[in-house]
Amino acid sequence: MKRAFCVLVPLFQDTKFTVSTMAKLTDFKEWKFRSSPSYAELPIDENPQYNEPVAVKNAVFSKVPTEPLTGKLHLVCVSEEALSDILDLDPKVAETEEFVNFLAGKYLPEGGLTVSHRYGGYQFGFWADQLGDGRAHILGEYVNSKGECWQPQLKGSGETPYSRFGDGRAVLRSSVREMVASEACHHLGVPTTRAAGLVVSDDHKVWRDKTYSGMARQERAAIVMRVARAWYRLGSFEILLKRKEPQLAQTLADFIIKHHFPHIDMNDADKYVKWFSEVAHTNLDMVATWQGVGFTHGVLNTDNISVLGDTIDYGPYGFMDHYYEHYVPNSSDDMGRYAFNKQPEILVWNLGKFAEALDPILSEEDKAKIKAGIATLPEYVNNQVLKTYLAKLGLKEIQDGASSFIKDLLDMMQSTSADFTCTFRQLAELDVTKLSDTAALEAKWSLNKVCKAKGWLKWVHKYTDRLQKENVSEESRRQRMSKVNPLYVPRNWMLQEAIADADNNDFHKVRLLLKIFKEPYSVNKEAEMLGYSSQPPSWSYGLKLSCSS
Repeated sequence: MKRAFCVLVPLFQDTKFTVSTMAKLTDFKEWKFRSSPSYAELPIDENPQYNEPVAVKNAVFSKVPTEPLTGKLHLVCVSEEALSDILDLDPKVAETEEFVNFLAGKYLPEGGLTVSHRYGGYQFGFWADQLGDGRAHILGEYVNSKGECWQPQLKGSGETPYSRFGDGRAVLRSSVREMVASEACHHLGVPTTRAAGLVVSDDHKVWRDKTYSGMARQERAAIVMRVARAWYRLGSFEILLKRKEPQLAQTLADFIIKHHFPHIDMNDADKYVKWFSEVAHTNLDMVATWQGVGFTHGVLNTDNISVLGDTIDYGPYGFMDHYYEHYVPNSSDDMGRYAFNKQPEILVWNLGKFAEALDPILSEEDKAKIKAGIATLPEYVNNQVLKTYLAKLGLKEIQDGASSFIKDLLDMMQSTSADFTCTFRQLAELDVTKLSDTAALEAKWSLNKVCKAKGWLKWVHKYTDRLQKENVSEESRRQRMSKVNPLYVPRNWMLQEAIADADNNDFHKVRLLLKIFKEPYSVNKEAEMLGYSSQPPSWSYGLKLSCSS
């Protein structure tokens, strides 16, 4: 599906300069937002009591100033790619006081308009009423040298009308996890919001009960700057349904189509049907990429699903170590609702709720078409996931028995506790003729586990046969597989080590992870020394995260 940005006249269209050769801004004081952000066209609650929880009505946003971090600040890290490719900034600006203050909510460039977004959502299958940006502020809109429109947002920047338990802050550990995962997923080919930078305060502390055990302790407050094309979610419409605001729902839908799906004709009688279909399919394409890299979101509530098909809100996520189809990284998910293998069907369920939210603005014909479209989504996403797995094996064609062929491999991986990431990568590294060679397999620690499963040799025979039927040469197979099977993913144990160092103001490992995940498919000597493609340490198995952040 086409992924669109705001409709804007390309800058520098009559010059000989190209984006790749244009100089990046080195003086951050010269950097400005678009003078009037597109979202200013939508109803914004003026919000005279911005730091008090309130049931907001008839608005998409609330106008809310940031509450800057106080105390001594440290720049934990930045994404050089996000600064350069998205914000047109020379990464050296990160060394300036103005930029650090920008991340900390102290400095707002010209043209900024700080708002928090109103939305609701179904959490673990139950309606949770008004949610909204309880600790996040959209700062403004930036139009870069490529004509793309991006919205920087601070997370952890103070209370808003949507702060359900007060506070409005985020802590260092969760901010590091969001920063690293956002950038890693981008380089892994997963559609995602981005993260530009992260600051932490020595002196600004907040109370958190990390394990919900009644043992709260103080942690340092931090702010991560996220960047996205826009921040609208399925829940942006669900709250309007529940509050009986159909006119605003239509206004918002038309606005989003106009600015973010410009290839859909606003005069088309089927515009809402086409829009729903695109929202649905881009999100299902996204979840297929998750399955391909072993990513489990952890909290697939409807308020955490973007209408633009980007991964959003990195909380208690996890990248699987050993393959387990029921893998759950979130300690709060007692029923396993959001387990790894359930993610595709949960996205379909969420999209059904999205259709319900659009119901008041749809004609009867629209409703019938969308209902018929929803019925096709399970098969669509299953096929996308199947294609993803076939690509991981260097294959392209969905032949008879393809599903059982993939399932047999995954079942063997599960029964032998083989590593998800490394099994596929090691299949790419080893000549296919060596897959039945015990000595060759012993050199590959994860494959050496799988090959002990009953049925391994039979599966290898099927694999060889499929490669021959598709006429895939060994060179082509290994090249294809090396492009889609990473060496490195941000495993929880790596993040835990980086966070432990960051707690002591040693940010080397956080920055190293960002560097490694810029090229997750290539061997990195420092990563190898740290064992990032080796068998994970025994203490890492079973690590789970909570929603406490």
